[in-house]
Amino acid sequence: MDTTVTPVANDAALDSTEIALDCQADQIFYSDFLAVRDSHVPIARNQITGFIGPSGCGKSTVLKSINRMNDLIPGFRFEGKVHFHGVDIYDKKVDPVAVRRNIGMVFQQPNPFSMSIYENVAFGLRLNRYKGNMDEKVEKALVGAALWNEVKDKLKNNGLSLSGGQQQRLCIARAIATEPRILLMDEPCSALDPIATRQIEELMVQLKEHFTVAIVTHNMQQAMRVADQTAFFAVDISRGGRTGYLVEMGATKELFEDPQEQLTKEYLHGEFS
Repeated sequence: MDTTVTPVANDAALDSTEIALDCQADQIFYSDFLAVRDSHVPIARNQITGFIGPSGCGKSTVLKSINRMNDLIPGFRFEGKVHFHGVDIYDKKVDPVAVRRNIGMVFQQPNPFSMSIYENVAFGLRLNRYKGNMDEKVEKALVGAALWNEVKDKLKNNGLSLSGGQQQRLCIARAIATEPRILLMDEPCSALDPIATRQIEELMVQLKEHFTVAIVTHNMQQAMRVADQTAFFAVDISRGGRTGYLVEMGATKELFEDPQEQLTKEYLHGEFS
């Protein structure tokens, strides 16, 4: 199997008016290790973009680069540009904290704080010195995360008292409470049972009405169920290391039914993992 092909995006590129964020990751390093190369990933507005590929292909690294979450890792270096509302978020003048206010993140493991359900949702609002009606904002976020009916009578209970699926929806409520424009999800269902996974998937489809969503998933069936666009990443081992890169990206139905690159075909047919 040849892993030295030049990565390309699908020729059927999105119109620029449909792009909420344009990630052009030329090279991403952790100290001297080249983790990702040549990955241009446009994120479509009010759609779900799925990142798929084998372990170590850089899909989570690219996702976390979109809101500069990787800045917190020593030795991280991003070469390229991420255009968001006419601004390169990696410009030295841009405050990463301001970036994360507009581009929220939900992690693989549910990580509610050891505080009440109410305060979990209000946390980011208080951090951003929100002065409006906090009760309304908290309720709106919990409704948006499809959790309000389950917790409206126990908002003072600790967030850690909820089930795993409820905790993940609480984290989603916390992320959307500040009304970011883009919501990133890094394998949000990997720690959940099938019922909770279905709830999160249904929620993602609802969320794209108000937010632009990008999700990393190891579950190809999940990508087919929820993603409008899918980006397939692979690992280049030809240079003596394991460098991830974008192989192909396009509309999910087209990518799964008629992939243009041989590597994509092999991955979708289970010929490598």
